[in-house]
Amino acid sequence: MNLLEGKKGIIFGALDDKSIAWKVAEKCVAHGAKITLTNAPVALRFGTINELGEKLNAEIIPADATNLEDLENLLTKSMEILGGKVDFILHSIGMSVNVRKKREYTNIKYEWMQKTFDVSAISFHKLMQTALKMDAVNDWGSILALTYIAAQRTFPDYNEMAESKALLESFARSFGYHFGEQKKVRVNTISQSPTMTTAGSGVKGFDEFFGYADRMSPLGNAPAEACADYCVTMFSDLTRYVTMQNLYHDGGFSTMGMSEKVLKG
Repeated sequence: MNLLEGKKGIIFGALDDKSIAWKVAEKCVAHGAKITLTNAPVALRFGTINELGEKLNAEIIPADATNLEDLENLLTKSMEILGGKVDFILHSIGMSVNVRKKREYTNIKYEWMQKTFDVSAISFHKLMQTALKMDAVNDWGSILALTYIAAQRTFPDYNEMAESKALLESFARSFGYHFGEQKKVRVNTISQSPTMTTAGSGVKGFDEFFGYADRMSPLGNAPAEACADYCVTMFSDLTRYVTMQNLYHDGGFSTMGMSEKVLKG
């Protein structure tokens, strides 16, 4: 359908072919967009993003999303490569040292928590602030971040990533107002089903919860490919007046109280 014909974008967070950002990049190009890819320098060393760049004819620009100079460089180079301001950006970034080190929520290391917030949430504000100051996004552009329902519900083993996602969603609402007023740019978050990604599988008990969510959801868990389709629609001109929203893409899980499939085991 070429929903993104002539549009230009930046995709953060593609690590390997299990990444949602990887699927989004593929779908955007399939719909006619030109993109650049970015990830943290350390992630580039152990991921396979170079394969994606070659496949999509997309240049890869290393950037630490917590570093303002890196973000300025990323936006400058992307506009040079793509031939002008961008039309869409995907923020697909999340990391918790406490989760990686298996620290319990009630015995957390606070310096690690602050790192989690900086990488997983504050980087979203830094990205938008930098893009606004540089006038790097076309009018009626679209900025998305990926989130999770733990921002509203309690999932004990999700640790401080829950607060991080809540902060991320708040930034989308607050910055979405200013970006909308000044540039008609819309800012939203997509709350995705638990997805079998490299990052997701690092959460304690993920496999068990993945199965539980699948049984709880009338449509089942939404796969990464379907999330990519949703992102394409949010980047397209078909959703020009959707902004400051947290949009659930979870097969109905977020509205369920109980499911017969769960009761029956």
